[in-house]
Amino acid sequence: MRDNWDDLRIFLAVARGGGLSGAGRVLRMDPATVGRRVARLEETLGQPLFVKGPQGYALSEAGARLLSHAESAEAALGQGTQAVRGAGTGMSGQIRIGAPDGLANFLLPQVCAQIGVENPDLEIQIVALPRIVNLSRREADLAIGVSAPTAGRLVVQKLTDYRLHLAASEDYLAQHPPIRSKADLSAHRIIGYIPDMIFDKELDYLSEIGIDRVGLASNSVSVQFHWLRLGAGIGMVHDFALPAAPGLRKILAEDISLSRSFYLVRHADDQRLGRLDRFAKALLHGVRRELTRLEGLS
Repeated sequence: MRDNWDDLRIFLAVARGGGLSGAGRVLRMDPATVGRRVARLEETLGQPLFVKGPQGYALSEAGARLLSHAESAEAALGQGTQAVRGAGTGMSGQIRIGAPDGLANFLLPQVCAQIGVENPDLEIQIVALPRIVNLSRREADLAIGVSAPTAGRLVVQKLTDYRLHLAASEDYLAQHPPIRSKADLSAHRIIGYIPDMIFDKELDYLSEIGIDRVGLASNSVSVQFHWLRLGAGIGMVHDFALPAAPGLRKILAEDISLSRSFYLVRHADDQRLGRLDRFAKALLHGVRRELTRLEGLS
């Protein structure tokens, strides 16, 4: 190949972004320029690297073969850069982490902000999605999920356990019938997920405690949380989110208490990037420390 790492960098950006526009934003290049560079690389290799379809740019057979080699080159470059800079100079560059919106709204901001203070040359991006982040399409460098994936070339590490309880605002509780047992919940408006949009069985909290009707539903934990804060009803809340709304109170805490886990997931090939190793370690310690602090306040 007559071209260098810059060609592979553009190829990777298109593969991860699923199109020219997404790659252009990451690369800070005009999409038309990205397209010309990809076409030039394809001409050099004598093979189409992408197939354009309704969902964007998908890797061709040749593109899929090139992907692992391009990622190896990226990993080697990252290792070389870290070796030159030295481990004591801090992390730099861009790292994107995908997470469920509850975690992304109430726990990750303070953790990532602290990591940023300690690494001023590091650009951290949080992708908050009410669904599973697609690492194969490179929507993020790392992802956090509520269950451990079992397929694909992935490295999975348990971050921490966390707890959830039913909660409602003080105003709501003052204006509605008392709740002394699970049977009393039938007289109240329940807030939760849209049933057919629950993307992981671990999020089906209400079914687990015997509630089958949701009066106010959203696929976003943040929307559910604001409904609860505004006194619209009763719903399940992460204990680590409760300090963000002092007016919320746990309900039937001794009878209904759920425990779940967060898992950190990334591609196996990315283990070779020392920067991601170090970021994962900082994230693990930061999440565990902040979760312990917030749950202690709830």
